[in-house]
Amino acid sequence: MARVRGYLLSWTTLLPVISLVLLALTWGRTLGPVPVALVAIALAGTVLAAVHHAEVVAHRVGEPYGSLVLAVAVTVIEVALIVTMMASGGEKADTLARDTVFAAVMITTNGIVGLSLLVGARRYGETRFHPEGSGAALATVGTLATLSLVLPTFTTSTPGPGFSAPQLAFAAGASLVLYATFVATQTVRHRDFFLPVDADGETREEEHAEPPSLQKTMVSLGLLLVALVTVVGLAKVESPAIEAGVRAAGLPQSFVGVVIALLILAPETLAAVRAARRDRMQISLNLAYGSAIASIGLTIPVIALASVWLKGPLLLGLGPTHIVLLALTVVVSVLTVVPGRATRLQGGVHLVLLAGFLVLAMNP
Repeated sequence: MARVRGYLLSWTTLLPVISLVLLALTWGRTLGPVPVALVAIALAGTVLAAVHHAEVVAHRVGEPYGSLVLAVAVTVIEVALIVTMMASGGEKADTLARDTVFAAVMITTNGIVGLSLLVGARRYGETRFHPEGSGAALATVGTLATLSLVLPTFTTSTPGPGFSAPQLAFAAGASLVLYATFVATQTVRHRDFFLPVDADGETREEEHAEPPSLQKTMVSLGLLLVALVTVVGLAKVESPAIEAGVRAAGLPQSFVGVVIALLILAPETLAAVRAARRDRMQISLNLAYGSAIASIGLTIPVIALASVWLKGPLLLGLGPTHIVLLALTVVVSVLTVVPGRATRLQGGVHLVLLAGFLVLAMNP
């Protein structure tokens, strides 16, 4: 009982609640420099708390379910944020979904994967994972991204890089089917493909440490949801300051979406890096590719449904520069996952690709 009480009074438990109160106090208000700084500190601390609670839940339910919990939770809130911002209209609202989803894909497949590979290989010399599971996840990411973000650029039924109503309905249905099929493969039919591997490439179950109690797990699950909602909310509260900073730096307004995507994906990034430090690279890849799949597979159907009542066009097609970056990312990722092991070189290559995306986002 004392242990549970101590857990409830820890900073990882109190900070999400405090941040939620701060969100309620600052929502819809114009903030000065001091409140902006407080929101930024609360945002960073809540991200760390979200990672902690995600790991508690993951330890209780085991992998790959634990990775799925964080990926889906973050993506659901990301979708809600996109729909809310599109409903409010404004500049770039017609391309907001495309820009956000593509940024999420590049950050997960190059940023999270590259950083995890670099951290894991630096500590253990070489990282190992299942090529079957990671390859299947990567194939799903590539298919979803091509159907939803590349094809609209080349269709001719409607002007601009967008889908007609039947084409959008097909893309939404295909996204849901692929996402559901991947989840079933990851959690039921071929669960062993998504479990960590040892130095010999053999599947190993989770660590033998005693899992947290059901009570502690339920508390962490609730606080994880609170933390994720708060992260997204505080990111939106902070967005005017970010927009002002972007304008002051002479960057395009679309770069604000990249900054918000980086903030939203911070919990998954930290969780993936921690897994890599414990020689659980497969978990890192599960988080990265699972987040990319959820980002497209859940966002596109919801946006397709919301487009019925949202004003303005829905432009999903990528430009030539982004198509080249996506194609290069898929090719490099295939070469990374097929051998089932990787070194610091692969991590560096992915991080350079992310850097290229960020440079071109700042200077198109």
